[in-house]
Amino acid sequence: MIKAVLFDLDGTLLDTLDDIAARVNEMLRAFSYPEISREEVQKYIGDGALRLVERALPRGANNIDECFAFFKKHFVNSDNALTKLFAGEEEAIDKLRARGLKLGIVTNKSQGATDRLIRKFFPDVFSFVGGDSGNFPCKPDPALALFAALSLRVAPAECLFVGDGETDVQTALRAGMRGVSCLWGYRTREQLTRAGAKDFAENFGDLEKFL
Repeated sequence: MIKAVLFDLDGTLLDTLDDIAARVNEMLRAFSYPEISREEVQKYIGDGALRLVERALPRGANNIDECFAFFKKHFVNSDNALTKLFAGEEEAIDKLRARGLKLGIVTNKSQGATDRLIRKFFPDVFSFVGGDSGNFPCKPDPALALFAALSLRVAPAECLFVGDGETDVQTALRAGMRGVSCLWGYRTREQLTRAGAKDFAENFGDLEKFL
């Protein structure tokens, strides 16, 4: 029986792509590197901010640490003006809460940036909010997801893990949770299937069928 639903953040709960792309290109301009497209940013996200920066920089760039520090500072302080909810999301979350399910977030986004987004878009909604704080390795390592289950006082097998990326598929598998791949995010069904996904949600309303 499912007692808790854990969500990824970028591409799952929030459409953050335009804000991420803006901050990435702000960093690239600051260090006189060529900007990259929105589509390239979409391909590069999902494995944490450091990997995003490494992928965005030109091959051979020797100032990754400096660029990463710049990106983190400006990203945490972003006003997230370009970020938005997905269609049907608010109603679906209200229904999950009405059913008495515990809700949590497990993301590779930095803890500071995550907290800022949650305060803006989801005040008093989630009982667990876990980002990249440096205390746990990033997904697909299952440590943070398992800590979320422990914090919510549910067994891993009682958790539904919802995400839009390959790392989310692998996190659910490694944590022993029921994984659902959402198709409104930043990866295709084919990419997610190759990562091992078996269950898919076309929209937020689809999540109820897994409960």
